[in-house]
Amino acid sequence: MEKTGRVQAQQQPDTLVWGKNPVTELLKSGDAVDTVYLADSLPQAVAGYYTALAKQCGAVVKRVPGNKLQKICATADHQGVAARAAEVTYASLEDLFQAAQDKNEAPFLVLCDGVEDPHNLGAIIRSAYLCGAHGVIIPKRGGVGVTGTVMKASAGAAARLPVARVTNLAQAIRTIKEHNVFVYCADLGGAPLSRTDLSGPVALVLGSEGGGPGALTRKLCDAAVTLEMAPGQATGVDSYNVSVAAGILCYDVLRRRSGK
Repeated sequence: MEKTGRVQAQQQPDTLVWGKNPVTELLKSGDAVDTVYLADSLPQAVAGYYTALAKQCGAVVKRVPGNKLQKICATADHQGVAARAAEVTYASLEDLFQAAQDKNEAPFLVLCDGVEDPHNLGAIIRSAYLCGAHGVIIPKRGGVGVTGTVMKASAGAAARLPVARVTNLAQAIRTIKEHNVFVYCADLGGAPLSRTDLSGPVALVLGSEGGGPGALTRKLCDAAVTLEMAPGQATGVDSYNVSVAAGILCYDVLRRRSGK
């Protein structure tokens, strides 16, 4: 077999890439990456480098024994690094507007600003799909992509609901607003959901697990909405999980659209 650094995995719709340079280039390319495998014998500095790259493109990192990595790659020349690049077809932003137009509905979009946990992204996509959203928008950098874990957590919704992966989330928000869609940012300090009207053309922006939406994202949004909590419950736990918040907000859009 020619040592090209790429081996087509049998009976799997993805490509296994091995070797330090091929994996580095893959992780920097912006393509969808499901998992990065790192041999447990790798020096900490090297492992940290690949872990940081994997985090940027939303891939899951697994430390494995060298003999297991050799079996995965079917070669001993893996250099301690391999990655599985998923064949995910992302939609364009215009595809999402077209999906709304095809259904003769006002656009309903969900944007994720830095969501890093694949389980959270999968749950967000699942709620968006069930509540009638026309698509989800994620950034190429600074958040998880549609990996196998995301697909599983979404219960398959990620294969049914268009997901657009954009280079610049801020520009995506500007484009959405140019389509006369009102953009709400889920953020502490916003207006309570009970006093917010999520009817009509609407886009919901959800931030990262730790820091919420970025400063520029907040600035670009038309308004902020927050979810109330029971009195006295905010001590030590001051916010909802991002996927739970997404479910609540998406359902509110569904409720208003269905007239319930």
